[in-house]
Amino acid sequence: MLVDRIWTKARLLPCTGADAIDDALVASLDGRIFYAGAIADAPAGLDALDVHDCDGRWVTPGLIDCHTHLVHGGDRAHEFELRLAGASYEEIARAGGGIVSTVAATRAATEAELVAQALPRLDTLLAEGVTTIEIKSGYGLDLANECKQLRAARELGVQRAVNIVPTLLGAHALPPEARSADAYIDLVCEAIIPLVAAAGLATAVDAFCEGIGFTPKQVARVFTAAGLHGLRVKLHADQLSNLEGAALAAHFGALSADHLEHTSAEGVSAMAKAGTVAVLLPGAYYFMRETKLPPIDALRAAGVPLAIATDCNPGTAPLTSLLATMNMAATLFRLTVDECLMGVTANAARALGRDDIGSVAPGQQCDLAIWDIERPAELVYRLGFNPLHARIVKGVPA
Repeated sequence: MLVDRIWTKARLLPCTGADAIDDALVASLDGRIFYAGAIADAPAGLDALDVHDCDGRWVTPGLIDCHTHLVHGGDRAHEFELRLAGASYEEIARAGGGIVSTVAATRAATEAELVAQALPRLDTLLAEGVTTIEIKSGYGLDLANECKQLRAARELGVQRAVNIVPTLLGAHALPPEARSADAYIDLVCEAIIPLVAAAGLATAVDAFCEGIGFTPKQVARVFTAAGLHGLRVKLHADQLSNLEGAALAAHFGALSADHLEHTSAEGVSAMAKAGTVAVLLPGAYYFMRETKLPPIDALRAAGVPLAIATDCNPGTAPLTSLLATMNMAATLFRLTVDECLMGVTANAARALGRDDIGSVAPGQQCDLAIWDIERPAELVYRLGFNPLHARIVKGVPA
């Protein structure tokens, strides 16, 4: 059997729940994994014109950053200085800073300028083995600029070898011209969501359910509209307070509920019943110097899948390292090495509604990361060190 490529003499961490394999081979055909397992068990006659000797290196699925705000204009370094001087996130937001300040910069930028500004951030993530990245809008807050952000996100996938998963975050903040929050939600539900869905610009809809964002009732309207137009939902939930956002997300069958620092026991139970993934964002927790941990033990006990993401954004997590994010998750949230690795592979894929990525198994898209490490724990243990040897996207070295 002739396949496109073979990676042999590898140590394989499949992230399927199965054990690691010491003397492994991965074969790809038409961008998908044809075989992954022990060399001794490979099909007889398996061959390829392009064979890579991994020389004992570790092979994992390509990493997945399942929650980012990568496309935006400007930065918010000045607000960082204000927080260091004692101002709270809420105080800055209510004084005209925060998300709304990034909205102004994003609206002022052209689509090409947004792509150019995002590329260095994207390249930094790709250099660490990321092969899939979710990118939210949410800094346009009107029809034209939300679409502009989503088009820019898709263009990144044209200019780089990476899977882009675009998410509409129209209900992120109240734009300065809005008459009221309810009037703006009317716009999101009646104009932005229908057009974005019809144009195929996003695969899911997100919202910010918070005192400085939108109420559960308003978010429910957004999620109902998303469902009517065939889009899945996810939610920024319970980050700064407990508005029972996790339970709301679960009620709508959300792919994920993200942040979760203030999530209640009822919210955890609802997520478990709905199969909603918990996306933990330790970079934002660290950057904002939060002290209330997400209910990790309760999420574990309930069997809620745990994913990890950078939350790369200009205001609360200017973070472009998924490797550092794993270390933060282990150090700050006490996740195990296995939980961290599953959190940026299989569980991250689940948080995006993707069943074709996130593991190294036959039939999966052939997205791989090859590492110069002695054991997988090094990917979580080290800080400021990148051991990536090679990145493979859809079976092709990137």
